[in-house]
Amino acid sequence: MDAINKQEKVRRYEEFVDNRLKPDLVHAIAESSDLRRNIENLEKNSVTSLRSLVNLGSEVYMQAEVPDTRHIIVDVGLGFHVEFTWSEALNYISAREKKLAGQIEEYTRLIASIKAQIKMVCEGIRELLQLPADSFRRERDF
Repeated sequence: MDAINKQEKVRRYEEFVDNRLKPDLVHAIAESSDLRRNIENLEKNSVTSLRSLVNLGSEVYMQAEVPDTRHIIVDVGLGFHVEFTWSEALNYISAREKKLAGQIEEYTRLIASIKAQIKMVCEGIRELLQLPADSFRRERDF
């Protein structure tokens, strides 16, 4: 029974990593690289003001003017936005990418640990029931 509960836990962790963390990481890296590229272009070209089209939603655009580009507002999640200088924004981007990658590594290690525990429990059950190793493993292979 304990092995079945652990198998369900492993499945849920794997789903969380595959369905939530990995897509979040891909999305965050894509957004971060866009933001990083835009900041680097502003710095490289010494842009201090600009005009741009802003998507208001439903593909409705409005022209906007930014009188001072030295500070930018960055969406940091959960509906919060922070005003950063260019260098602060670049530091934030790097830190966020590292954090997301670390979360994925942590969950991957946890999944591997739980799988090892399941295999150990299954092996113990096999020994208690005195079953051949191959027959039990095929039924419980994960």
